[in-house]
Amino acid sequence: MRLVIARCSVDYVGRLTAHLPPAPRLILVKADGSVSIHADDRAYKPLNWMSPPCVLKEGDGSWTVENKGGERLIITMEEILHDSSHELGVDPGLIKDGVEAHLQELLADRMDTLGEGWTLIRREYPTAIGPVDILGRDAEGVTVAVEIKRRGEIDGVEQLSRYLELLNRDPLLTPVRGVFAAQEIKPQARTLATDRGIRCVTLDYEALRGTDDDKLRLF
Repeated sequence: MRLVIARCSVDYVGRLTAHLPPAPRLILVKADGSVSIHADDRAYKPLNWMSPPCVLKEGDGSWTVENKGGERLIITMEEILHDSSHELGVDPGLIKDGVEAHLQELLADRMDTLGEGWTLIRREYPTAIGPVDILGRDAEGVTVAVEIKRRGEIDGVEQLSRYLELLNRDPLLTPVRGVFAAQEIKPQARTLATDRGIRCVTLDYEALRGTDDDKLRLF
């Protein structure tokens, strides 16, 4: 990973245009090729970014990041305050707590609780940005990515959105739909998921364990 702190302006040219006036910012260049621009707020969310696959070209006083669609992120450098690179190695990934891991196991064994005729392709389906909890197919044969949380919040929807963006580039899988499943889903997360065409499912842990007659409650 490369970390650059610079006073810079940023222009995004593509389906939409956006401009960030000059200011000190953090630029992250990751091993997967992604480039993201961060301010000293907004938690993990970048001000602007370019997802892989893309190409970074460093010119005299500016960087240009371009993806296969011809969209460009142009970073005009006024002053570089810090520039360092670090080898992070392979990340072991997020280790789920016991409840989430058990929910994944139970749901994988009972895919029909998501819908009649649903089948499992694989648990922990590997991608370049981490494993998808469950990859399956619905009754129509459409590929479905399922993200499972104990408590469903906005960051979980964002995580599933990134998986869907990547999976839909695979011609053997596309189109891939998303299901966000949790024991409790926060209203903001449900709103964001609905806006992105992701189906929300509220899981009943006891029912999945077979100690309740109801399998799921769907909303």
